[in-house]
Amino acid sequence: MLMLGNKQLTEEQRLTKAFADIIGETEYAPVVGVLMLGEHKIVEDGFRGCRTAMTNGLDSWYSRTFVGTLNDAELRFLILHEAYHVIYKHLTTYLWMYEESARVANMACDYSINLKLVDYDATTQRVGFIKMPKIGLLDTAYRGMDCVEIYKLLREQGQGQGQGQGKGQGQGQGQGNGEGEGEDGDGGGNGETMDQHDWEGAQEMTEEERKEVERAVDEAVRQGNVLAGKLGSGGNRMLDEVLQAKVNWREVLREFANATCQGNDYSTWRRPNRRFIGMNIYLPSGISETVGELVIAIDASGSIGGRELGQFLGEISAIAKAVRPSGVRLLYWDTEVCRDEYYTQDQLDSIATSTKPAGGGGTMVECVTTYMREKQIKPQAAIILTDGYLGGSWGTWHVPTLWCILDNKSATSDVGKTVHIESTSM
Repeated sequence: MLMLGNKQLTEEQRLTKAFADIIGETEYAPVVGVLMLGEHKIVEDGFRGCRTAMTNGLDSWYSRTFVGTLNDAELRFLILHEAYHVIYKHLTTYLWMYEESARVANMACDYSINLKLVDYDATTQRVGFIKMPKIGLLDTAYRGMDCVEIYKLLREQGQGQGQGQGKGQGQGQGQGNGEGEGEDGDGGGNGETMDQHDWEGAQEMTEEERKEVERAVDEAVRQGNVLAGKLGSGGNRMLDEVLQAKVNWREVLREFANATCQGNDYSTWRRPNRRFIGMNIYLPSGISETVGELVIAIDASGSIGGRELGQFLGEISAIAKAVRPSGVRLLYWDTEVCRDEYYTQDQLDSIATSTKPAGGGGTMVECVTTYMREKQIKPQAAIILTDGYLGGSWGTWHVPTLWCILDNKSATSDVGKTVHIESTSM
């Protein structure tokens, strides 16, 4: 335990001091706003499965025993590691990775964050202000990659299978299982993830709670950008990397479809309902074999090119097959709904080749909700593809809604969730 004069500091006091140290360091000003979000506290070992540290995408918890093993620089690194999970919205945006392979998802997120922090520290005026603890995953082979790219590489390499040994830091090493013990690598990292990721806790948020968290994080990042600009000292370099990170819109589409297109055809005890566990009540969670209708409303005002439309529809077709909606309804619109196409489950493969786009006028998305109301179309979710240059409002939607906005980062819908797409990324 560290000392302040002749007085020993508790883990709680050390955590408070570490936060204050980061906030007071000019080059880390960009993350100050994010550090102010959520709950940050010392917990006893085993709290919600926490052995080292843990986040649910907003709150962060730190194991008393683990904190006691870290020096000040390592503790600051750990705090920033949790903050980066929040900044990148790992636990809300990339749930599909967790559902495919929880272990590899954890590894990919940690590989991405740790290398970013290590590289950033090396460029600061106070090198060594943060230091990666010996535990953790670090591999220079993943430099420049986001968590999705790392995840896919790890899956291709067969990572996350079994309890294999592995190396952490090193040149092109970084093999490990993210859970069990591993060999020490060169300079740190032992093949074990640094923290636990409370994916299921993140799932417990309602859609409105999730949107509120994302809005709060975005605002905190913007505030950090302003603060860093005022303080100077190169602080913007850290935030620029965060702000320039590209969202994989295809993964957002999949996550949206999986998160909103759920029903309760039957229950399973294999994953108890976590909402009631805290009250010592164990209930099954609901799962579905089929979901309701999915509406895809496509801006046909002339802004969406044929190449983008074809690739988008191909992705939608794959998502539709994955979530098994009872049907997919394509609505092409400009100032009115120009074409209505319906595809049953056995026709999903033919969406991209069978569809016949129609339109070419102005851009009034309200015509879609009006049309749905008049035709009594009540889908389980709606996805809208547009350039965001609307002649009116965003409309009034009564179903979960995802806006895919093409080449217009200044447009963000005040209804539902928004993801920005660059045509060059399609």
